Amino acid sequence: MFGFCIKVYGCQMNVYDGDKIRTAMILKGWREVPETDADVVVYVGCSIRDKAEHKIWSEMGRYRPGWEGKKSPIVCLVGCMAQNVGRDMMKRFPWIRMIAGPRSIGFIPDGLIRAVSGERVDLLDADAREFNDLDVVPIKRDNPWKAYVTIAHGCDYFCTYCIVPYVRGRFMSRDSEEILEEIRALVDDGVREISLLGQNVDTYGADFDRSYRFADLLRDVAETDGVDLVRFMTSYPKDLTADVVSVMAEYPKICPGINLPIQSGSDRILKSMNRHYSIAEYTETVRIIREGLPEVGLTSDLIVGFPGETEEDFMASMEAVRQFRFDLVHTAAYSPRAGTPAAKMEDQLPDEEKFRRLSEINRLQSSIAMEINEATVGRRYRILIDGPAPKGDGLVQGRTMTDKVVICPGEASWAGRFADVKIVRAENWCLHGEISEVEGLS
Repeated sequence: MFGFCIKVYGCQMNVYDGDKIRTAMILKGWREVPETDADVVVYVGCSIRDKAEHKIWSEMGRYRPGWEGKKSPIVCLVGCMAQNVGRDMMKRFPWIRMIAGPRSIGFIPDGLIRAVSGERVDLLDADAREFNDLDVVPIKRDNPWKAYVTIAHGCDYFCTYCIVPYVRGRFMSRDSEEILEEIRALVDDGVREISLLGQNVDTYGADFDRSYRFADLLRDVAETDGVDLVRFMTSYPKDLTADVVSVMAEYPKICPGINLPIQSGSDRILKSMNRHYSIAEYTETVRIIREGLPEVGLTSDLIVGFPGETEEDFMASMEAVRQFRFDLVHTAAYSPRAGTPAAKMEDQLPDEEKFRRLSEINRLQSSIAMEINEATVGRRYRILIDGPAPKGDGLVQGRTMTDKVVICPGEASWAGRFADVKIVRAENWCLHGEISEVEGLS
């Protein structure tokens, strides 16, 4: 049977989709092999920012020699990048033999068979309100002890800078029993930590004809036998309600970490972004979170250089970062996405000004993160060891309940076990610790 290789770019939802495709292909008898031995290379591509697309565009040229010689490997592009620019790429690169949108994932296995048989296959999403899923459990993944589970697809908010509703379609919650069945299968397969995913997890259930919402799902996941840790991302400020915070406080296994994108500290810019909340409303949501979860790890997303952003608007974002004291902020200079309203707005800022502001806000956030992290030195945490740290021999890593990376001396064989850790040193992006006890080891 054919050999395949999967290359994933972008968010955790793309990782999840890539894992589902991998699982389906293995169940059909295909072999996962190194790229150099692959008959088919599947790219799960991201379109959220221009830079993400450029990574894949730049890789395509290196398949020319193999295609001009033995017509191998063939390339398949799937996901939101395919939905956005797949047909343009297929015209330019003859070795791209299949494109598929993120809501057509269920058609991909048969589409790949057609592609290796010589067809050029177009499976782009035709209806933004339909979803054709892959029914595969348990999903094969790189980390045996951790798993992502998507709970909803698409988004209905149409922020003026965002391409997600155009490439991932309209909002659609998955059936709760289907989600819980998938989680039970993952637990049976050894998973200890579940991360629930959605563009806006707190909107979960809004499209149901019953009153079952995200807080209900969160409780049911926490009560599932064998689940040790529960995380989720991402929250939309208008939709994160007090009942979600109450459930998090009620169940110790639900990690007190929340990603609450602010995007701007200026009400004027938030309105131009079509974000549906004010800074005053965002402040109230943060108050509810911090009162209910005093030890919460609060992270955010923020864009600088949005069209029309004045120095005063930017200073408002700087002040918001000072006020809310986020543990981490994913910052970005505004990147125009073709087809979104913001890309057509007047007063587009020059790149040098956007990057000046990005550098300035990053310096501020780094200093705040360092202060927060230094306060953890001497404290003890229980972490699930992921495996070897990316850099450094003899080091392993895990995450605190508040989602801070902890790097410690340790054995790779400890992966999948809980460990008690004392923090001995802090950086602005991670903590360093010493392990005092490992689960199951005397």
